[in-house]
Formats: sequence, structure tokens, C-alpha cells
Amino acid sequence: MYQPARRVVFAVFAAAAMVFAPIANGLAAAQVPYAQLQSAPRTNPAAQPKYAAVVVDANSGEVLYAKRADSPRYPASITKVMTLYLAFEAINEGRLKPTDLITVSAKAAAQPPTKLGLTAGEVITVDDAMKAIAVKSANDMAVALAEHMAAGSEAKFAALMTLRAQELGMLNTRFVNASGLPDSRQVSSARDIAIMSRAVMRDYPQYYSLFNLRSFTYRGVTMNNHNRLLFRMPGVDGLKTGYTNASGYNLAASGVQDGRRLIVVMLGGTSNAARDNHVQELLTTGFDVMRRRDRGERILVAQSLFEPPPPPAPLQYDTAQGDGDLPRAYFTSGPDVGDVEVVSSMKAIADPPVKKAAVVKKAPPPKKPRGQWTVQAGAFKSKDQAKTQMGTIKKRFAKVLDDAEGVIGGKVDGFFRVRFTGLTADDARAACKALSAKRQTCMVVAPGR
Repeated sequence: MYQPARRVVFAVFAAAAMVFAPIANGLAAAQVPYAQLQSAPRTNPAAQPKYAAVVVDANSGEVLYAKRADSPRYPASITKVMTLYLAFEAINEGRLKPTDLITVSAKAAAQPPTKLGLTAGEVITVDDAMKAIAVKSANDMAVALAEHMAAGSEAKFAALMTLRAQELGMLNTRFVNASGLPDSRQVSSARDIAIMSRAVMRDYPQYYSLFNLRSFTYRGVTMNNHNRLLFRMPGVDGLKTGYTNASGYNLAASGVQDGRRLIVVMLGGTSNAARDNHVQELLTTGFDVMRRRDRGERILVAQSLFEPPPPPAPLQYDTAQGDGDLPRAYFTSGPDVGDVEVVSSMKAIADPPVKKAAVVKKAPPPKKPRGQWTVQAGAFKSKDQAKTQMGTIKKRFAKVLDDAEGVIGGKVDGFFRVRFTGLTADDARAACKALSAKRQTCMVVAPGR
């Protein structure tokens, strides 16, 4: 009795297939959508007024995708990345030790959740405080660490955060507290947060692994990291989530695949799940772009994604704090421009402007270099610390860096950079992949950079 009904259903499906197949085939021929992650229709996160995002090649600084990247936004708990950056700097310079004890002030203890929950007068080591900030996003520990480093004044510490941000090139950022708790004066942008994220892994790779901690146990209580991509996406090893009512759900994430590192910043998500799914899509698409470029394809993320932003929505002040879709990303072939590689027209996130320094005599290059590519494995305020890092890297990764020449150049922008030169592009990427597998952050530097 069901045979006639079955025939009708099959006929309808067959007719639909005949109508839509030519359209689908035409789209496939012109563009290659990242369809695997677009199987189910859902609300487009980029259409939300608070949304802003950027995808950056951490090695070159090239921006692969950007939407409202320079619009003012509330950073929420991503602020704590700068708090930890200043702590890393102080440890590196010997002004702070991981074993130092911090006494929690009444102000720090009174911070609203998320927090570790220590009472006024209790003490905690710098190391435990930093882990609580990176994993638990503890507001009380952010304030306690800031006060410890700035003679009891969080406001003074926030001024130092803003100064360092400006020096790094974060021109749209102002900090007024160390935690990211709501304040209408504390603003940043997706591009600035990407600059900050890149600076952490470039300047303090030896401490970057703090952002990769899946959990942290303190006084018998285990806390899991709010960044869920650490648990579900291979290669992701940082950085930080954030949420307030005004900011929406924020995430700065970074990961490595095939020796290439990407940084993705998304601000203004409508939920934890929507934010995490969207950032994963951006990372997956970006890695696919980089792999196809490595195979010689001249591709870029479609410029149709860079639609003009609507008028910015007014920022709204609120008091809640915690941590809790991309429009389809297409690849499109670049125009025929001979041997010139086609890249995104979006401006790159560059390193901070290089200050003029005294001419320093550099070590002579190897007599017969196999290539002109470089692997950078850290940047340090002290030349002695840079030499120590170089010796450690040479010892641990002798096989992959056997043909490279270790170089510590002159002080640039306040840092001595540890670099291994004389590699081909493939060897440099393979070496960086090997270093990353051992949680040693590194960057591939193209010739001339």
C-alpha cells in the first residue's frame, strides 16, 4: 500500500536534483567552499553588531581575513594576556621570580567571579597566580599580581599595560585594569589583540606554554581551561577567552599545523558554542589556505568577505564578567600576474617599528648556506639569556638545525632575537614543526625579514 507514495517521493527528489545540480556544479567550478563545516545552516556570527575578527599568519604577519578588525571593542578577560606579558617581562629581567609570594589585598579578594577565592591576607606564589590567571581566568589573582608588581597600585600597573601596548603597535587599546572587568574606558580591537598575541609568542616563547595548560590544581581543586579548542582541535595551544555582557563571547586562539602558525581573534560572539565553532572554522580555513599556497596555488580568502561594516553599535557598560558563523569561506584563484604571488589585500600586522640602534658587527654568514630562510626561537632583553636559549635549542634540536647557523644579532626594539639561518623554506618549516611539537614556540622568518 506504500508503493505509490514511495514513487511520488522519489520523483520529487529526482526533479529537485535535476533543477539544483547545474547550479551546484557551477559554484563548485568557480569557488571551493569550506563545505565540511557548513553542512547545517545557522545564524551568521559576522552579522552580529558586536562581531569583529581577524586571522593572521603568525610568521609573516599577513592578515588573511578581517572584519571590523579596528573597531573599538571590550577585550574582557583577554586583557589578562597583557597582564601576563608584563609578568613574563619582569621574570625575564629578574625583577620577579615564580617563587615570590604575593599577599592578597582586600581589593583583590573582593573581585567578582571568576576568581580563585583567596581571602585578604592569604599568600600565593607568582607561579600559581599566573596559572590561575591563564587557566581559571581568576580576577582576584590578576589584581593581586598587578598590585605586587606596581607597588600596590592596579591603576599604575594598568598605565604600564597601556604604555607597553602602544610600544607594541596596539594603537586602538587602552587598559584601566588588569583583569578585563567591565569599564567603559577599557577598549581594544581584534587587530590589536592579534598584535598582542603575536608579541607574547615572539618575545617570550619560553613562557607561552602557560596558555596551553588544560587544567590547574590548587589546594586539591582542579580547574579546567575555558578555552575548549585546546581539547578539541589538534594543534591549538593557546591563548585566552573572555566574556562580559557588553563584549559578548571573545576568544584569541593560536595553533600550529604543518609547521605554520595562525592567530585568530574573534570578539562579540553570542554564545560559547557559537564562538568556539566560528574560531575553529576560521583556523581550519586559514590552514587550508596555507597548505594550498605551499603547493603552489595562488589563492586567498575571497575578498567578498570584506564587506563594508555597518555603523558601529554603541558600546554599553555592564558589570557582569566571566568566561564561559563565519559567512561561508571561499577560496578563489588569484589573477594572472606572472611570477608574483597573490596575497590578501588586507594590511599585515607587522612587528613593532624598529628603533634605530648602533651598528653592531654581525657574525659572518656560513660559507655555503643551503638557503636564506630563518627560524626564530625567542627574543630576550638580555644577551646572556639569548645565548643560554640558543645553547639549549642547539642541544635539544641538533638534528633538525644541524645545517643552520645560530645568530644573535644586535638589540632591536629592546630585544636580542635567537635565530637559526641558512635554511631552505621547507627545512625552516620542518624545523619549526619539530620545535613546536616539543612546545618550543618558534617562527619561520622569510628572507629579508
